[in-house]
Amino acid sequence: MEKVRIYCTNNRQYYDVEPGTKLIDLVQMVDQKWGEKEVLAAYVNHKLEGLSVAIYMASTIEFLTYEEADGRRCYSRSINFLLQKAVHDLFPEYTLCLDYHLPNGQYGEMRDKKDFTLVHPIEQSDIDKIKRRMQELVEKDLKFVKTKLTNSEAVTLFRQHGQEDKARLTESLGNFFLSVYFLDGYGDTFYGPLLYSSGYLQKWDLSLYNKGFCLQVPEPQPPHNMPVPKFQEKLSEIYQENSEWCEIIGAKDIATVNKVIQAGYGRLAISVAEALHSRKYARIADMIYRRKERVKLVLIAGPSSSGKTTTSKRIALETKVLGLNPIILQMDDYFVNRELTPKDKNGEYDFESVYALNLEMLNEHLQKLFAGEEVTLPRFNFTTGKSTLTGPTIKLKPTDILIMEGIHALNPILTEKIPEEMKFKVYASALTSISIDENNSISTTDNRQLRRMVRDHNFRGYSAEQTIMRWASVTAGERKNIFPYQENADIMFNSSLLYELPMLKFYAEPLLRRISPMSPAYAESLRLLNFLSRMVELNLEEQKAIPPTSVLREFIGGSAFIY
Repeated sequence: MEKVRIYCTNNRQYYDVEPGTKLIDLVQMVDQKWGEKEVLAAYVNHKLEGLSVAIYMASTIEFLTYEEADGRRCYSRSINFLLQKAVHDLFPEYTLCLDYHLPNGQYGEMRDKKDFTLVHPIEQSDIDKIKRRMQELVEKDLKFVKTKLTNSEAVTLFRQHGQEDKARLTESLGNFFLSVYFLDGYGDTFYGPLLYSSGYLQKWDLSLYNKGFCLQVPEPQPPHNMPVPKFQEKLSEIYQENSEWCEIIGAKDIATVNKVIQAGYGRLAISVAEALHSRKYARIADMIYRRKERVKLVLIAGPSSSGKTTTSKRIALETKVLGLNPIILQMDDYFVNRELTPKDKNGEYDFESVYALNLEMLNEHLQKLFAGEEVTLPRFNFTTGKSTLTGPTIKLKPTDILIMEGIHALNPILTEKIPEEMKFKVYASALTSISIDENNSISTTDNRQLRRMVRDHNFRGYSAEQTIMRWASVTAGERKNIFPYQENADIMFNSSLLYELPMLKFYAEPLLRRISPMSPAYAESLRLLNFLSRMVELNLEEQKAIPPTSVLREFIGGSAFIY
């Protein structure tokens, strides 16, 4: 039989192999001096595959380790399944629910299979038992076996496991067959490939957290150490609050949101979600007003596409209703001249560094304004890279309050010369709290990437491919400059909306489908398309109910605000 030619991009070498050769066997042929079980998955013609996949035609292959995002996702999905198997073995009367992502892990709970009530409190002894069982499964080096089940077989399996959300979603999608993974006889579905076997899962941890537990995997940055467990009270509270609200209205997962839209209640879903946002904005303004004798500076931070700009404008609007006079300061106008900008390890200008801002001038201006003095604000010319004092001249009146948003707003260094009691700090992010199903949560990062993709296309002239290719550097900057300071906030604002993923599907799917199979962004486009395929989209007629002051208008257009 004629051999199959393989091109490996890792070492730029060709290999002629027998048809049906598995990726796991190809790893051994590629002399990259990888450590044992370091290769986790592969791109085959830019499509993500597990190592158990066999090759039957000429292909370009790139092997993935934990260094790559898709390698880490395969690792995370696999450790989730390992945890689920351990819980099933030890507590067969309970269902594992992996709820939402935390900066240092993933939050999960155990719920009763019969009525889905929370099992609380989980004891340390329970955590210890689960960890021992997980380690036993790792040491056995059991294979993750992928198979196909009919839709009805899969639904029956999920209901036996107490996974009603997953069963309902599977029924609603109406596929003839479904890919299901098995580990030591226990089966479940995941929305992407798993590792080859349980023996690959050498680094992880499980600890008590809030009402459940936190499952941790190694950090994305080399040397991939385990993160230090840290309870983030404010972040946990905002997730818990939104989860409880979603459960109250009966929309805690994608299947129920789909059902609402399919039943013709898309406009109602928009109205309810936007009403909740309005109450949140008003609550934040009330908190600021109660401290108006002391608070003179409102600082708003958040990661990319979190809706910081709209949030600042909505808060300004609400404070104005209360009789305050908000003045928005542009943080970008305080950039230092370009030649003074710090550089990163590659010798490139690091515009995301806090020291790319003229901290001395900013603090001096704030001090003078709060002392009742007049200040001429700077303007930064992004074409020339120069800062000039050509902005408006302002002097604060008793009812004036400054609002400033930006990635460094919660970093104490930014306003270190301003007393803390004069600041009110807000952290805004799209903290998605609905899930795909019981053990497949929705990444807030994916939500924000879709927002940015739509906005980049609509207003910045960038393609979906360009957005995807830039995203890794964006998230790296967030881990360094934003997430470490989020607990400094006085309040957190969740800018996600119950209906937004069905809305984003309408705009993002056509953009993603334009990405060529030859593009390095193709694998990510397939992953996002697979994710969006589980949702029923909101049509244009239903989207007319989105108010012009909605945070989502920042991304799709039609906003009442000027950006």
